[in-house]
Amino acid sequence: MIITNCAACAASLAYDKTRYCNSTCQHDHWRRGHKQICKKIHRGGNSEQYHADNNYKEAVAEAAEKCAEDTKGQTCYICTEAVHWKTKEGLVRGCACRGTAGFAHVSCLAEQVKILVEEAETNKLGEDGISERFMRWQVCGLCKQNYHGVVVFALGWACWKLYVARPEDDFCRRRAMMILGQGLTSVHRDDDALAIFEAESAMLHHCAPKDLGLRVTWLMANRMNRAQTYLFLKMFEEGIALNREIYADFLQLDPSGNNKPTINVAVNLLSCFVNEKMINEHSVEARTLARKTVPVARRLLGTEYDGFLQLRSLEALALFLPDDAALDDVRLAVEILEETTRTSRQVMGSSHQLTKHRAELLAQARFRLSLFPPRA
Repeated sequence: MIITNCAACAASLAYDKTRYCNSTCQHDHWRRGHKQICKKIHRGGNSEQYHADNNYKEAVAEAAEKCAEDTKGQTCYICTEAVHWKTKEGLVRGCACRGTAGFAHVSCLAEQVKILVEEAETNKLGEDGISERFMRWQVCGLCKQNYHGVVVFALGWACWKLYVARPEDDFCRRRAMMILGQGLTSVHRDDDALAIFEAESAMLHHCAPKDLGLRVTWLMANRMNRAQTYLFLKMFEEGIALNREIYADFLQLDPSGNNKPTINVAVNLLSCFVNEKMINEHSVEARTLARKTVPVARRLLGTEYDGFLQLRSLEALALFLPDDAALDDVRLAVEILEETTRTSRQVMGSSHQLTKHRAELLAQARFRLSLFPPRA
């Protein structure tokens, strides 16, 4: 929970220390028992910490429950126990690990990252050093692939509850807010995620890093997250508009587009184009953008990197999804999706949700191909 509304009447608030829209709401809320309720909240570390702790517990329980079938009979690779000795939580696995690898408790994963980040802070490695270690909130230390689904959700709350009490201009707190928002999108709580990113945007505008380069980096990352969330909320026109602005900004900095951030923005923009509502209007632009970006991504990312596989899947959608798709385009889309699905199985395993998604896209492309009359 990021508190951006009046606690009494729910009116939207500017991002500042006040959490009531006016004194009338504050006094009325207090008269209706607010002081008594807040004793418990105060003991829990005040409102944000209290809600972060509660939501973390709920997220861990949800993640363990949804992973229960996969984790049955396994033990945590960190503490070697099936049930955590202190929290009594169950195991999760939400990465590309297979076999008996990768099972862990969320609290054990969180403790590992906490120690790594503390070492970076103690040794004064700066934001680059801390950022490198912070990636472990999102990337498995064993298979080196991104976590997904409910595990991202639980780790998002674990990260936020750990750093929420820090000052607003603290690097770890700012990064934790972003990770929490991304965790919410991983379980389709997109309205909540957008509220997080909007609160982060307001915060960055009044306590952004003093270094100009860092300020631009943080604001750009926030804009990218908001644009991606528009896509999840099916706010395609808003997503296209914001992603176009971001893409133009990156090309202004490097007209060649030969860098990973520009590729990421291109993927986001392409994601807005390739849906049934927008593809017929933007099919030419989508195909042009895919043709331009794929060779650069192949060289910079490699063919087994998930970002490249995602880009290729979007390229295939741009080819077979339009109503006026030509036979050769649909055939090429099938070839692309056969390749990406095969690579995804090799890298992530058949049970990974992204592998399953790519297999579903392949089935759709093959069905579209079957609608064309056979050649004489």
